[in-house]
Amino acid sequence: MILKLKRTPGLYLVGFMASGKTTIGRLLADELGWDFADLDEDIVAAQGAEIVEIFDNFGEEEFRKTEHTAIRKRVGQIERGKPMVVALGGGTFVTDVIQQFLIENGVTVWLDCPFERVSSRIQGSSQRPLARDPEKFKQLYHDRRSSYEKAEYRIEIQSDDPAVVVAAILKLPVF
Repeated sequence: MILKLKRTPGLYLVGFMASGKTTIGRLLADELGWDFADLDEDIVAAQGAEIVEIFDNFGEEEFRKTEHTAIRKRVGQIERGKPMVVALGGGTFVTDVIQQFLIENGVTVWLDCPFERVSSRIQGSSQRPLARDPEKFKQLYHDRRSSYEKAEYRIEIQSDDPAVVVAAILKLPVF
């Protein structure tokens, strides 16, 4: 295990919405014997409202503030010695401050899922406020890639089998 992961045993899954962060994160945490946290679930619990409601009622800026608080809370738990895999929201890793904070406090892994696969996974979902407009959704996907590229590791999603992705992550030179 690399020294940084020993010091702050947090693995952060980065990627666009519907790239598999939650599904893969749960399996990975189980495989490692670590805790798992889904940042969106943390936000829903803290706000007592679904993500789509938070966006619709308070806007994206307010959502991002809540997200920032949630990630700092999880990193605090990790710093106190609680090993954890954290599935980030699709926009969490977009700001430089959060990127640097997470890179300094664990290991970041980008789940690079092709647009066609992401698009088919969210089809018909009303729970993704940033996916409502297909053209804006596609543009957002392409706009965020440059942020995701700043993650320390990249795993290409070429299969819908999460076990394949978990195995690829476990082969990274961090364990």
